Amino acid sequence: MSQTPISPEEDDLPEQLRIRREKRANLLARDIEPYPVSVPRTKSLTMIRQTYEGLAIDVATGDIESVSGRIIFKRDTGKLCFATLREGDGTTLQAMISLDKVGEDSLASWKSDIDLGDIVSVTGEIITSKRGELSILANDWTLASKALRPLPNEHKPMSEETRVRMRYVDLILRPEARSNARLRPAVMRSLRDTYHEREYLEVETPMLQVQPGGAAARPFKTYSNAYDMDLFLRIAPELFLKRCVVGGIERVFEINRNFRNEGADSSHSPEFAMIESYEAYGDWLTVAELTRALIQNSAMDVFGSHVVRHHDGRESDLGGTWKEISLFDAISEGVGEPVTAQTSMEDLKKFAVKLGIKIDPNWIKGKLAEEIFEHVTAGKLNEPTFVMGFPTDNAPLVRAHRTIPGVVEKWDLYVDGFELATGYSELIDPVIQRERLVEQGRLGAKGDVEAMSVDEDFLRAMEFGMPPMGGMGMGVDRLLMALTGLGIRETILFPLVKPEID
Repeated sequence: MSQTPISPEEDDLPEQLRIRREKRANLLARDIEPYPVSVPRTKSLTMIRQTYEGLAIDVATGDIESVSGRIIFKRDTGKLCFATLREGDGTTLQAMISLDKVGEDSLASWKSDIDLGDIVSVTGEIITSKRGELSILANDWTLASKALRPLPNEHKPMSEETRVRMRYVDLILRPEARSNARLRPAVMRSLRDTYHEREYLEVETPMLQVQPGGAAARPFKTYSNAYDMDLFLRIAPELFLKRCVVGGIERVFEINRNFRNEGADSSHSPEFAMIESYEAYGDWLTVAELTRALIQNSAMDVFGSHVVRHHDGRESDLGGTWKEISLFDAISEGVGEPVTAQTSMEDLKKFAVKLGIKIDPNWIKGKLAEEIFEHVTAGKLNEPTFVMGFPTDNAPLVRAHRTIPGVVEKWDLYVDGFELATGYSELIDPVIQRERLVEQGRLGAKGDVEAMSVDEDFLRAMEFGMPPMGGMGMGVDRLLMALTGLGIRETILFPLVKPEID
């Protein structure tokens, strides 16, 4: 076997990486392409499994097929070698490489050139072994892709950080990772089906916006060379979807990517997927029913039940009608005294101090009330619960409650202790909306980085007449959390991670 010189850089590599690079070089020196354009493949491993299911022990079918897969097990003996091939969905098939079928040179090459992790194509007869293992007995084989890095030990779990950082390896090794990757599109299909059954129209709205709006969040800022202007990555599609309703698209939804320049933890990601929808002539109660249907249909379509089993074996019942509680009643119970929207800022601060909550000087009264609520209910809202009635001053796009002063018709849905969705009776009076946004602008000028700005074009759209409507927004990643019990970084295929430091 001819040798290709190894560069000084390669000489410094760990032994396994160096050896595999040497094998690659040796293949090239022998005019064997380690990365061919194509390889024989007549059927997938899944198709082979389906076609020959239940085949008896020690049977030769006479059927010749070409299959491909990644080698996850390899045992080289004298005249007969065994390997397990795995394809992307996790289906496996045993390959048998025998001296009498492939010849001495091919068998020697298999033993010396092929490593765990390599992707190969094997052509041969479909058989069952003497132990009943469905197999392909090779007449020929070819390398499809030489792996220059060894796979981690499948029996030694990777850390979450490693799984997230190297999701491609996670997908190779863990059935759960492959299952999670396929769960998201299944949930997306269910969500779309529910909307389409209710005659909602799916639209797309801009990700790059002249000014962010539709949520209280800190945006990411960028710059357009073509337009010579600052732009923002959207924090929510709300204001554009409401423009659609003004234009006569009375039921509208979007599955979208949002970006918020804020913290990251087990339930927050700077880049995340949301679904938002708006329904003309609906209100916060009609969109609550819609949200329950979206979630329950997703559970039923994906798992066949409203009771979902989480990755740790715990079961969560998402069926039936869901509990409703008042935000201010929950605060009152938590602090041991009556609290309403009329409770003064001073009294709220006293409660916060007693609870050990660090108060941000930029918080307005409604924000402080919500912080107290989150503190006193932490870890308690595990069964699906609609928290009803939020402070007016912290919900600038929402209609005032019909009977309770200082409160808007807004709910947050909590499942497993985290906020999953939010819904509103939308504010449609352009005069009041302007007043609310102007007040938000004042808060922004005082240093509130999450305050909204005055969007003149949105206000102009409202002035053409916006019908009464209900709106809702739900985190898709969080819906997957509710269905699986996983953290947000496990429900996002490739979440944002910091670069590795050498």
